[in-house]
Amino acid sequence: MSWVYLVLAGLFEIGWPVGLKMAQNAETRWTGISVAVGFMAVSGFLLWLAQRQIPIGTAYAIWTGIGAAGTFLVGVLYYGDPTSIARYLGVALIVVGVVTLKLAH
Repeated sequence: MSWVYLVLAGLFEIGWPVGLKMAQNAETRWTGISVAVGFMAVSGFLLWLAQRQIPIGTAYAIWTGIGAAGTFLVGVLYYGDPTSIARYLGVALIVVGVVTLKLAH
């Protein structure tokens, strides 16, 4: 169950940078801040649950890896962030690192 908590924590990790991006717009500033804080709280709680069984370094690296790769994809798909082969390769390396940490556990 700890791995489920960790994956969910990583997915919720994507929500707080999106909330902060929303907060850049005056009309959605407070909604964005609320979204960011809410996602931070849920993500942090799920990470706490996961760390009961998963070593802290492994959990943190996987949590941030899921969050970084997911936020990259959200940025590309919804916010028009720039793309290149090098950027996709960088995200692929993050994913390979996360998978390696899981398999080595």
